[in-house]
Amino acid sequence: MKHTLSLSLLTMILAGCATSPSPEKVAGLNDDARKTAGALILTLGGELKTAMTTGGPAGAIGVCKEKAPRIAAEAAQKTSMQIKRVSPKNRNPKGVPDAWETQALTELEKRLAAGEKPETLDLHAVVANGDGKEFRYAKALVTQPLCLNCHGDPDKMPPDVKATLATEYPNDKAVGYSAGMIRGILSIRKPL
Repeated sequence: MKHTLSLSLLTMILAGCATSPSPEKVAGLNDDARKTAGALILTLGGELKTAMTTGGPAGAIGVCKEKAPRIAAEAAQKTSMQIKRVSPKNRNPKGVPDAWETQALTELEKRLAAGEKPETLDLHAVVANGDGKEFRYAKALVTQPLCLNCHGDPDKMPPDVKATLATEYPNDKAVGYSAGMIRGILSIRKPL
């Protein structure tokens, strides 16, 4: 009986090890996620600057609502990763963080408060899910001065921005930020 229990335990441990990715694979996934996040943020930033130049802050709201999901979907298709932007003060109703993302945000905020440079604020992990394991990655979205046009103090926003936000996002919570604050994360996941 004791031998059978030990053999069953050993079998479960070995099965768990077999499904865990190697450190090299995790490092490769992290590199891929970092590159994907960097490219996505750079592309979105360029789109926002163009929209700000042509249509002002109110015109840029459409970039976040319409173009950002398309840019993320294109990146997801190329990489087989799931990509989304989340925040506890979400603008998009689909942008609510799950438990892992909430923990990631807390950790990234601690690192920022401890003086870490905003551009280095990311983290990754391999976590269990209902179907096995998955790779998770979070890149902090740090509020830039340009972001304050739509994410800053509502009392300082131009009337057309307030009106557009009220129309497009009636339950908006993504305001009240200052430059340098973490506004949310770019969340990437890939089943293993």
